[in-house]
Amino acid sequence: MSKLFARIAGYFSNRTLMGVDKAGNRYFSRTEEIDGIMKERRWVMFKGEEDPTSVPVEWICWLNGQRKRAPTPEEMIELEARRELVKQNVARKVGGPDLKSFIRQFPTGSEGDKVLEESDTMERARKGEAEAEAANEEPPQSSEPTGSGATFRPGTWQPPT
Repeated sequence: MSKLFARIAGYFSNRTLMGVDKAGNRYFSRTEEIDGIMKERRWVMFKGEEDPTSVPVEWICWLNGQRKRAPTPEEMIELEARRELVKQNVARKVGGPDLKSFIRQFPTGSEGDKVLEESDTMERARKGEAEAEAANEEPPQSSEPTGSGATFRPGTWQPPT
């Protein structure tokens, strides 16, 4: 019983407040001896309802021991500003540019025009092939060998060219 009481009393007396996040969660640390080895214990006390999704990534890394030092308030503000900037950039480019508009934004010399013409030609050729295939309506030929087991000879099959 005394061990339990000592552990509970030590839990509240030896803890060090390491920081508070934007949601009001408080983070604590305590160094304790476990089996003759000094270990640091880290934990979070949630504000209100226990919601693990309210813990920021930087604090998760600290809790798991991936960071040696707890994140500072200045660092948290900087990272929050960076996240907000990324959200704004994503909102601006929802659909994303297609390849042609991406290529056209760069100044082109004679070689660039040639590449653009080749890509247009290739695109037209692909469309033409698709239309020809649709009009032809022949069943696609399989590249797998055909035949019965009686006529099989190992090493003689060649893929169609």
